[in-house]
Amino acid sequence: MEDDKHEVKSFKELGLVEQLIEACDSLGWKNPSKIQAEAIPHALEGKDLIGLAQTGSGKTGAFALPILQALLADQHAFFACVLSPTRFVWFWETPYDFYTYFSSMVFRELAIQIAEQFEALGSSISLKTAVLVGGVDHVQQSIALGKRPHIVVATPGRLVDHLSNTKGFSLRTIKYLVLDEADRLLNEDFEKSLDEILNSIPRERRTYLFSATMTKKVQKLQRACLRNPVKMEVACKYSTVDTLKQQLRFVAAKHKDCYLLYILLEKCESTSMVFTRTCEATRLLALMLCNLGLNATPISGQMTQTKRLENLSKFKAGTCPILICTDVASRGLDIPSVDMVINYDIPTNSKDYIHRVGRTARAGRSGVAISLVNQYELEWYIQIEKLIGKKLPDFEAQEEEVLLYLERVTEAKRLSLMSIKEAGGHKRRREEDVGHKFHGKNNKSKRR
Repeated sequence: MEDDKHEVKSFKELGLVEQLIEACDSLGWKNPSKIQAEAIPHALEGKDLIGLAQTGSGKTGAFALPILQALLADQHAFFACVLSPTRFVWFWETPYDFYTYFSSMVFRELAIQIAEQFEALGSSISLKTAVLVGGVDHVQQSIALGKRPHIVVATPGRLVDHLSNTKGFSLRTIKYLVLDEADRLLNEDFEKSLDEILNSIPRERRTYLFSATMTKKVQKLQRACLRNPVKMEVACKYSTVDTLKQQLRFVAAKHKDCYLLYILLEKCESTSMVFTRTCEATRLLALMLCNLGLNATPISGQMTQTKRLENLSKFKAGTCPILICTDVASRGLDIPSVDMVINYDIPTNSKDYIHRVGRTARAGRSGVAISLVNQYELEWYIQIEKLIGKKLPDFEAQEEEVLLYLERVTEAKRLSLMSIKEAGGHKRRREEDVGHKFHGKNNKSKRR
């Protein structure tokens, strides 16, 4: 029967050893996801893989588990290299480049998460990993490479940097190469770096390529570096999982903050990701919610990478259950404990909706996604309906109950705006002071 072909088996039936089955159980993985069920048996047979999988499908486990099983039988340093995408552009060049810069920060965090998942699955074998990404101290990364890790997770540019400049480091012995988010790895920015990497690694290796879409560039890469790969596609291109409960609420724009507070209080035991359209809105909403007594934190491109990772760690640990973010956090972040996604702003690109709601209901778990749609966003919502092929049921709420929060919300937002304005004023004054000192020194030298 056709259904039997896609039946999700146990990890034991897939051929994994007991150590890794126990590691999966400790992470709460009771049964493999579809991409894991299809990919792992072929990987254990030593075949190259092409996996096309929807967001939240569990693809990191699909490539990490076979690599770790092979490592158990053949332990040596620099066993596997995983490439994930990023792009580093100074954010003050253009508005577009600011967005690109912020996007790169999320993908740097994706590389860190891949390493964390390897470490969790390989904890019983004292697995060592190294993460090579931009924006982090080069010397510290060189020290990590000096410890000869088993798994190197890297962005292309920084990996090439270390191959050229870190004494004693090479990839001549790796057995596995993974290209994650391959559709994004294949931008023009990475082409030269990828060529250098492919020329630096042995031809005799296993290669796994995972991508959200099969573009012409992905097909070209497949022909260049994979040998007779097994291809698998576990879902249609744009879909949401069955375990996700999706709802919407049409609201007046002026009442959207009240509805946000109402939902968060109604589901106060949930961990929630709230998606907004701009970086500025993440900060404002986080401050407003904190002023209302809720524990919320933003991820913003205006933060240092250390601060962003700190906020993300708080959210993952459950100490701060509300994360306010933009669409750049809609791909790559694997946080199993997310119970709810709230679309505070409807995305202008309907495909981003799929990625946003994919942050919950991951790997077979259930989740809730609630979209707040105001009078200016109706057209965008209609495009989302067309994409997912269904109308969403209404989130039930009595408006008179919701508007009981109006006065509190208005005051909290006023205080938040004042705080942001004052912080901006302090920053400008500091910059002016630095400028005066600088010009003062120049004037002195001219007088001399």
